[in-house]
Amino acid sequence: MEQRKNLDIKSGDTIRVWQRIEEKGKTRLQVFEGLVLARKHGTEAGASFTVRKISGGVGVELTLPLYSPKIEKIELAKRPRNVRRAKLYYLREKAAKAVRKKMKQMRQVDKVLMEKVADSAPEKENQDQESEEKKTEQTKEEPKE
Repeated sequence: MEQRKNLDIKSGDTIRVWQRIEEKGKTRLQVFEGLVLARKHGTEAGASFTVRKISGGVGVELTLPLYSPKIEKIELAKRPRNVRRAKLYYLREKAAKAVRKKMKQMRQVDKVLMEKVADSAPEKENQDQESEEKKTEQTKEEPKE
């Protein structure tokens, strides 16, 4: 309890939260590493914090009580030089915009590639037709015995 009270978690920190997960009567530890978006209610009994990470291209957030018995330990992975906000909720929108921008770029690249393939396709068809014509001419010239 005292250890968690003295834990200095701030917005912008990257932390690892070790959670106890119970499945089929067994318990195991699972690590959730992410960016602290917010810390609420200081060090009192109802204190909580929100952690966000990107997993498989999808944003995942956990809001956990600081003194939860399901949390085995909390490690500080990284601390930034300075953070100018107490709550970093704007990062949700910022991350979504970045993903949309990347998807748009990918669509444009795909469009350009499809155009190149479409442009080269008629040339390839002409080459195929010419090669077929040569084959038919060769078979006509060969005498049958």
